[in-house]
Amino acid sequence: MVSNQLLGARVAAALILLAGALAGCRHTPTTAPAEAGTEVAAPTAAATATPAEESTATESALSGSAAPAAAAPLTAAAVNPTAPKSYVVKRGDTLWAIAATFLKDPWLWPEVWVINPQIPNPHLIYPGDTLALAYGAHGEPHVTVSEAGAVRLDPRLRSTPFENAIPTIPYAAIAAFLSKPTVLSDEQIRHAPYIVAFRNQHQVAGSGNEAYVKNLSADENARFSVMHVSTELRDPDNGSHLGYMGIYTATALVQRPGNPAKALLIDPARETLAGDRLLTANQDAPANFVMKAPSTEVHARIVAIVDGTDLVGQYHVVALNRGQNAGLEPGNVLAVYAGADNVPDRFGGGRSIGSSGVGYSFLPRVQLPDERAGTVLVFKVYERVSYALVVGATDMMRTGDKVQNP
Repeated sequence: MVSNQLLGARVAAALILLAGALAGCRHTPTTAPAEAGTEVAAPTAAATATPAEESTATESALSGSAAPAAAAPLTAAAVNPTAPKSYVVKRGDTLWAIAATFLKDPWLWPEVWVINPQIPNPHLIYPGDTLALAYGAHGEPHVTVSEAGAVRLDPRLRSTPFENAIPTIPYAAIAAFLSKPTVLSDEQIRHAPYIVAFRNQHQVAGSGNEAYVKNLSADENARFSVMHVSTELRDPDNGSHLGYMGIYTATALVQRPGNPAKALLIDPARETLAGDRLLTANQDAPANFVMKAPSTEVHARIVAIVDGTDLVGQYHVVALNRGQNAGLEPGNVLAVYAGADNVPDRFGGGRSIGSSGVGYSFLPRVQLPDERAGTVLVFKVYERVSYALVVGATDMMRTGDKVQNP
């Protein structure tokens, strides 16, 4: 009995010693990462500036997607060969244009933009800021604010940074889309109040003209967006009806309630016609958003070009047949691929047919590959439709061209 108790005591002591040893082993490796993490987050004065800044500099603009960027940082090959060592931000600049100054692919800007923790709202860039291009220990490019401009330093302006920070893309090109409904459903068109006539028998109206509106129930001084019902939007992949493009024409200020009500047209963007619909204006959407690739694979097409032009160029607005249903969100950057021709093969098998065109219909045909024609940046997203601004164009683009991940 005694020997059993003694044996039990010895076993217990051995277990205690083993547990202590294991705890010590576990403690030792845990300390190293903790210290490394602390050094990254708050480097000591003895640490060199470059490694510490490299660990914390790259802005996490892709939400939870920072890990892949850290695992494969950009190299000097991503930098525009003509990029300056420093650049002073000017009024009228856009973030896209500045990114294109430093990078071959401007949408990669979030991966090189460096956070300065001493500056409020470090994601914004202000006129007067001096941006500097530098390289980390492993050759990865970084862009940082080396000197803050006067606008950023003025304490009276810090309460309204969005009014002073440069926009991501030209605000004027998308202003009419941000706060106005621009995809109209059949239901909206059917039930929305509409302009039945203009005062003094005008056929079209502009700023300062008065309009008579049917089916408008609103108080005096209420404001509404006047929308012209434009192109029907259909999905070219399956032919389904997506809605109608709504083009903002003016703001209607109710002067006298009734049916018809009388409204004054203000803030015009184009001429207003009889039959145009009145819709409640949405709140302004921010023009500043982070440029990034979509989080999912996107296969879309251009279904319409705003203002009805046949060809797409720089700073044109286009409608895409994908929206929230495809994971798109404002700030997503997509590449446009122009549709290629299907040509007859006149030289297969060693033959060479003259240019007279005789017999072309009997020749085998070759589908040429699509070619990159431009870049678009999504700025407004609906369930099945989104609007994007053409921020780069290397070739002409048309309705039906493919839009995919860059």
